[in-house]
Amino acid sequence: MKETSKNSLNRRKFIHTISAAGLVIPTLVKGASDQKKPAILGGAKAHPGAFPGWPVVGQVEKNGLIDTVESKRWGRLGSGSTVGKFEEEYSRELGVKHTLGVNSGTSALYTILGVLDIGPGDEVIIPVYTFIATYNVITLNYALPIMVDTDPESFQIDASKIERAITKNTKAIIPVHIAGSPADLDKILAIGKKHNIPVIEDACQAHLAEWKGKKVGSYGLAGAFSFQSTKNLNSGEGGAVTSNDENFAKACYDFHNQGRNSSVSGFSSIGSNGTRGSNLRMTEFQGSILRSQMTRVREQTQIRWDNANYLNTMLKEIPGITPAKLHEGTTMSAYHLYMFRYNANHFAGLSREKFLQALTAEGIPNSPGYGQMNQEDYVIGLTKNRHYQKLYGDKRMKEWVEKNDCPQNDFLTKNESVWLFQNMLLGSRQEMEQIVEAIHKIKKHATEIAKS
Repeated sequence: MKETSKNSLNRRKFIHTISAAGLVIPTLVKGASDQKKPAILGGAKAHPGAFPGWPVVGQVEKNGLIDTVESKRWGRLGSGSTVGKFEEEYSRELGVKHTLGVNSGTSALYTILGVLDIGPGDEVIIPVYTFIATYNVITLNYALPIMVDTDPESFQIDASKIERAITKNTKAIIPVHIAGSPADLDKILAIGKKHNIPVIEDACQAHLAEWKGKKVGSYGLAGAFSFQSTKNLNSGEGGAVTSNDENFAKACYDFHNQGRNSSVSGFSSIGSNGTRGSNLRMTEFQGSILRSQMTRVREQTQIRWDNANYLNTMLKEIPGITPAKLHEGTTMSAYHLYMFRYNANHFAGLSREKFLQALTAEGIPNSPGYGQMNQEDYVIGLTKNRHYQKLYGDKRMKEWVEKNDCPQNDFLTKNESVWLFQNMLLGSRQEMEQIVEAIHKIKKHATEIAKS
């Protein structure tokens, strides 16, 4: 029969477009999968094997560690260190003037806030949808974290709501490039400039992500990166501060080195840089692993990007599955996580929890992702902390809880959000197709799964 409907014409145009780009939707995810029983109901798994393991290691890591052990130089102090070489290489990769290696992403943020002299009475704006470390570094300084609601389409901070959260006490804005995808930097940087408030990029999940062709971590006053074991660039634990401001970078070195002036190449002393400090130094072992892992990170980033775009093309065709939107300025996402929204109404009312169980049964690891940080007992408990009671009082702390109301995030995290993991995106095209096949099977048999 000749196709004449608008939908049919749009579908033919869509297939022609992706075919011309070398992207082909396999028939198995469009037809054959409908006839297969889901694994949760006793059928075969859509993905019977294993996704690529993490981390990826080889002889280069082994040789580097042996060299470090035999050097008998295991700490970074002094000139010519392995950590120093990593800092130089990472700066070149990101296009920034300065990189400072530290012992975690949390330490990177803590160092930045320490140099900014964030303290009691200050407020720092953060997204509610983030890892708890973004919150912790603020409370460690006895300041108040002010949480801004989530843009559910992108899972990023809702930039349109930042300005209304600013007060005379706001001392920094920390957008988080969640899942390796850039927040809306144009809007956020403009707000920071308008109010003369420094913007600090929490890029802990966003190694090599790009905004308008430039790497994230190079836009704000400073960027913070994590090299924790799950991260796309990984040394077990570790982190980095990036900045194009020479004096700020030197002050960060001093802060992370017990407040002592530096004599390290690239961080030579500029005099006193504050009155506080800590030991947050990176070890030579971490620096060695990172230099080795850097030999793979660019290629791995490209693989994740290509596979995520392939998944986007296929999943957008499934009603009820909506991949996270990338903001318009994004020219590369690191895809530390692949996020999408699940709408149970298109799956015969199948709950997200049951959907995730069925997805797991198909051999597809997943997670519902972050929750309602503003409502966690750990966070609400700050209102009773004796130091905060002394500094702010009961009335102010109750107002703080009310100000952190985030209804968009509540709905997203309670009902819709789904994560897949970065190592999965290092898999083959066939494995991406198997992810889609699994979702098609679940959708086709959603009513039966709900009753199981």
